[in-house]
Amino acid sequence: MALDYPVGFYFQLSFQGDDAAFQEVSGISKELTVEEVVSGGENRFKYRLPTVSTSQNLVLKRALVPVGSQLLNWCSSIIDQGLATSIQPHDVRLSLLDATGQVCILWTFHNAYPIKYAVSDLKSQESAVVIESIELAYTYFDVSTKTDFTNLFT
Repeated sequence: MALDYPVGFYFQLSFQGDDAAFQEVSGISKELTVEEVVSGGENRFKYRLPTVSTSQNLVLKRALVPVGSQLLNWCSSIIDQGLATSIQPHDVRLSLLDATGQVCILWTFHNAYPIKYAVSDLKSQESAVVIESIELAYTYFDVSTKTDFTNLFT
């Protein structure tokens, strides 16, 4: 039986129903932190107790888009305003696609909001494409597989 493993270059990002093309997405991770507790009289080890789940920020990279997108407008409105207005978080969906273009894994990043926008260095000696990166903080993320969300898209 041959398995069709998904490839890491066939994905799409969806923000408020609009798809946004990115060349790279990183920061899809979560871990359970632990607290070490010493027990009186027990010198051989420390108890390692689970505490909270933490995640990295989601980092999105793409070629600089000269015309503002809905995602970029949202980032600008939050970062430029500082805390003068309340932050409007949104769910962001990242879909890994199979060879036929169907979603095989879906990550939903809940209550995401932008915390950083950056543009790559401009160098007159190089002919590289200018890259913009957007960094999003989020509360948590869910992972769904094809069997989990078949009913969602039908």
